[in-house]
Amino acid sequence: MGIKSFTGARKQQLKEVDHVAVRVSDYMSRDLITFKPEQMVEDVIDKLITNKISGGPVVNDNFELIGIISEGDCLKQISESRYYNMPMEQDKVETRMIKNVETIDGNMNIFDAANKFLESKRRRFPIVVDGKLVGQISQKDILKAALTLKGHNWK
Repeated sequence: MGIKSFTGARKQQLKEVDHVAVRVSDYMSRDLITFKPEQMVEDVIDKLITNKISGGPVVNDNFELIGIISEGDCLKQISESRYYNMPMEQDKVETRMIKNVETIDGNMNIFDAANKFLESKRRRFPIVVDGKLVGQISQKDILKAALTLKGHNWK
């Protein structure tokens, strides 16, 4: 009996991977909780707690991405309002949000996206198409994708 080659089986496996979804857009969240620039920070804090999220995109009336607000941004507001003895109710999202928002391409491979997360230390990236917010990918979404694909050969 000679040596058996498993190359044929491996080639078949590689062909199957081509059909497996590995793009950011396949795993991104589309049903997002968003915030408006004129919204009060206190309202944001309530929504973050109620929805068990750590932040979210800020959009204008045309659903164009104009910023991101996070728990950390809200904590800064709480800290400063106490330090300067100013009421919290007066602060709006537009004064606390991060305006320079880094986005990610929905066609990016999820493994490249994982590297982008590691390099940037961000928890989420919005996905924008033609200026409009269409979704968001989080570190947790990448982990879910990796579990879904764990039985396949990764490229």
